[in-house]
Amino acid sequence: MSTVDKDIVLSICANCGKEGLSDKMNTCNKCKMVKYCNAACKKKHRHKHKKACDRRVIELHDEKLFKQPPLRLHGDCPICFLRIPNLNSGWKYQLCCGKQICMGCYYAPVYDNQGKKVDNKKCPFCRTPPPNTNGEGMERYKKRVEANDPIAIYNLGCDYREGTNGYPQDYTKAFEYWHRAGELGHSMAYCNIGYAYNNGEGVGVDYKKATHYYEVAAMMGDEMARYNLGATEQNSGNMDRALKHYMIAVRGGKSNSLETIQKMYKLGYATREDYTIALRSYQQYLGEIKSRQRDEAAAADERNRYY
Repeated sequence: MSTVDKDIVLSICANCGKEGLSDKMNTCNKCKMVKYCNAACKKKHRHKHKKACDRRVIELHDEKLFKQPPLRLHGDCPICFLRIPNLNSGWKYQLCCGKQICMGCYYAPVYDNQGKKVDNKKCPFCRTPPPNTNGEGMERYKKRVEANDPIAIYNLGCDYREGTNGYPQDYTKAFEYWHRAGELGHSMAYCNIGYAYNNGEGVGVDYKKATHYYEVAAMMGDEMARYNLGATEQNSGNMDRALKHYMIAVRGGKSNSLETIQKMYKLGYATREDYTIALRSYQQYLGEIKSRQRDEAAAADERNRYY
């Protein structure tokens, strides 16, 4: 590539060698590496370029796949502003306002203006009272779906999969709502689709499609999908790729990945440094989700299991 001045960029056709304005030339749609002066040159050069193109496409895909996701799966609690745990038992979804509240804030005591503890069942965020009937709850559910709330849409897909909350079991409907939730940014929806294809739930078993949806979910920050990709690579004997997936899943708070990396270290598939980094990453995650209120809520929940 050469330049005439800072405003004009010239490129050379990969087939005939003719020079032309870069922004006017025909670029390879797959690898984006080479340019052609016209579609005819692009077609003529295809057989020579194919191997390098395919190799670059794989490289670009892996660069995107193994990049640490910028988003946390559930974000931060809107009340205490601490990272929400990835386990479903660590947070609660509110149909009234569509917020995900950490259990620490959900069960935190409420006091009146005289400092006395009061029995409060209102939403910790928007202060809306809970629904009085199942019908009222379902109406809130429908409103959240109509408002394009990805969590409500995802949950509706789960209802159709299981045939719960008054909905018939319908995998077609489940996939429809999961795709809609995924397009709105809910990574767990894509993970569920991947799981369905992997296990033949409502669709025929298709490992290629399962991997595709796991990858989409993982790149959005879903640590369960990331762990599943690691397991798939490990089962195929691709230990280096498996380790990469597990390391990212650990940073997302997936404890199973830490345990797997420890086993890989013992078997010689991971180094001591790998395991040390993974352990520190998981400890950092635990530090980000820890709070006194959450510890108290967890302790109360544990006591309720036995009494």
